[in-house]
Formats: sequence, C-alpha cells, structure tokens
Amino acid sequence: MPDKLNAGTPSIVAHRGASHAAPENTLPSVLLAWEENADATEVDIHLTKDNQVIVLHDKTTGRTAGTDLKVSEVSYEDLKSLDAGTWKSKEYQGTPIPLLKDILAHIPQGKRIFIEIKCPSDVLPHLEKAVRDSGLSSEQTVFIAFDWDTIRLTKERFPNCSCFWLSGFKKDKQTGDWDPSPDHVLQRALDAKVDGVDVHHGGPVDRHFVESAKSKGLEVHVYTVNDPVDGKRMLEAGVDGITTDKPAFMKKTLGLE
Repeated sequence: MPDKLNAGTPSIVAHRGASHAAPENTLPSVLLAWEENADATEVDIHLTKDNQVIVLHDKTTGRTAGTDLKVSEVSYEDLKSLDAGTWKSKEYQGTPIPLLKDILAHIPQGKRIFIEIKCPSDVLPHLEKAVRDSGLSSEQTVFIAFDWDTIRLTKERFPNCSCFWLSGFKKDKQTGDWDPSPDHVLQRALDAKVDGVDVHHGGPVDRHFVESAKSKGLEVHVYTVNDPVDGKRMLEAGVDGITTDKPAFMKKTLGLE
C-alpha cells in the first residue's frame, strides 16, 4: 500500500509512545509523541479475560503497574485501577493501563498508529471492532506482529491496512551468517502476503536489503533506533520507517523536522 505519509523520507514512529520520557503504552506517552511531531505511534496490545483489548507490552502487569496480574486471566475491571505511571515518574502517578479504543481516539488526522499484537490471534475479532468503531482510516492503521500466523491472519482480516512482519536477527559467531537470513525474512513476508517487514536495526539492514525488499513490493521498517549513528545508517539504507523512543531527538538528528 502506498504510504502517503512517507514521501521519500522515513516515517518516525514513537515506540510505545514517546517512551523516553513518559510511561510506555499509556495515553500520556502517545500524546507526547504528537507533541514531539512523530509521524506515528506504536503500541502493544493484549486481550483480557473479558475480551477487552488493552495497551500493554508484557503478558503481566508487574513491571509497569506494580501488582503482578496475568492479563489473559483477569478482567479489565481488575486492571483499570492499577497505576501504570509511577514506575516512570511521580509526575505520572495514577496513569491507568488504557483500553486500545482510548488510544485510537487520540490519533490525529495525518498520523498513524502501529498496533503490535502481542497475544494470540483470537484477539482479532475484538481488535477489528475497536478499529472499526474508532473511525480511523485504513491508511492510519498499521498492524505488526512477530508471530507469522498472527500477522498473516491479520492481513486477511484487514486487507486494506498495512501489515508488517516483525523479525529479529542473530549472527552466527563462527560463520558470520545471519539467522534468519535476509532472503528468508523477505520470503516469509511474501508468503504471508503482508506489506513488508519490521526488523531490528542491528541486523543486515543496508541499502542492498532495502532495495531487495522493494523489488519484491515490500516495505522495510526498523526498530528500536535511539542512537544517531544507527539512525543515519538507516536513513542511508533507505528504510521506510524508523521506530524510536525519542521521536523529537531522532527527527532533529536526521534532519526530518
């Protein structure tokens, strides 16, 4: 799908919102992303026991909300009073774990949201309802997932939205080969019939990889870039999007303001 918000330069995507300063995956972090002029925000989702789509990275709430509850085993009623802000700063004391619909209500026109699906694919019907009810356009709504089957099924359910398969890379210390190989990653994206890949910037991401992807009709996005050296390398490689905890800093560093 052509990306009208990425006219020849990479989109800057705020990782879990502007999570360098505000508590990740909360409304304050998303609102800060817009203040920092991010082109898009990324958030993670899970499904509660009572089928509410919430915004949270981990399967449990202990790291960011103190009380350790497993999301899939509790209702949203059990979660909504938790404090997901104090761990980051007293300034954010009392910040709740948001429902996805509450985040979707704060995506401005001309901006996008990357929704990372961190839970099993049975979230998809509930995700579809939340997105439909939000009124966001298909161009504003992007889906990403590490699980190959999940992103494949997501593309089937949201054919008009961009879907990117997430992948990391490891280098074999003896051979120097990447696992998975760049060709394998691109082929698996093609097999899933998605729109591109979203890969770790520390892998084999260079101009050759990007050109190979684009020759196959695939976009290349990278995560999570906070170092200016890495950002400039990704810019030179020609990637379509750069996910960062520091959107304003990265935009300024790369001359994308």
